[in-house]
Amino acid sequence: MDKIHLREASAILNVSEMTIRRDLVSTKSMSLLGGYIVNEIKNNYFLLEQQDKNVVEKMEVGKLASALIEEGDVIFFDCGTTIASLASQISDEIKFTAICCSINTFMILQEKINCNIILCGGHYSRDNSLVTSIQNYSILDSICTTKAFIATSGVDKQQGLTCFRFSEAQVKQKAMAKTQKKILVFDHTKFKQVHSAYIGQLDEFDLIVCNRPIPEEFRIPSERIWKK
Repeated sequence: MDKIHLREASAILNVSEMTIRRDLVSTKSMSLLGGYIVNEIKNNYFLLEQQDKNVVEKMEVGKLASALIEEGDVIFFDCGTTIASLASQISDEIKFTAICCSINTFMILQEKINCNIILCGGHYSRDNSLVTSIQNYSILDSICTTKAFIATSGVDKQQGLTCFRFSEAQVKQKAMAKTQKKILVFDHTKFKQVHSAYIGQLDEFDLIVCNRPIPEEFRIPSERIWKK
C-alpha cells in the first residue's frame, strides 16, 4: 500500500486525526503529500522512493518495535525508512540514548527532549541519508549498546538478509557486534527479496519484529518473534 488515510494513520499511531493534521502542517518549505501540505523533503530520490512504499506496513512495524524501548536504554538506530517510522513512535516520556547513523532518523529523534543523541560522524550519502566513517575507527567501535535496531531490504531462506549497499551492510554488522540485543525490523514485503549486500542470517538476531507471521520455512523459535 502506497498511501494512507488519516483515519488509518490515527488508528495505527493511537493518536487523534487532529494531532496528525497538526504535525503535517508547517509554514515554511512546503510541498504536497496526499492532499496535505507538508515540509519539503530534500533527500535524494532513492530515499523518497523507499519512504513512499508500504507506508502502513512500516508504521505497524514501527509501533511494535517502539514498545521494546525502555528507560535508560542505549540504542543503535540503523538507517532506512522503517527505522525512521520506529523513531517517530517512541514515547516522549522515555529517557534513552540514541546512536544515530542516518540524518532522517536523527531529525525525528532530536525532537524528543528526553533522548540523548550520539551521531556517527563521517561521509554523508544523500541516497540513503547514511553517515559512514571515513577512517578505520568508528564511534561504533567504542560504544556497547543495550539494543540495536537493524533494518533489512531482503529476507530470503537461502541468501539470508540483504540490503542495497555494501556501506550499509558494514555499518549494520558493526552495530550487531557491539550490542547486547540484536533486533531485526522489517515488513512482510521483504520476504523472498534478495539484494547485493549481505547482512547476515535471521538466526543471528535475538528478536525479530515483523507485521506478519514469519513463514515456518525459516524455523524461527516463537520466543524470538516479538509480539506486543
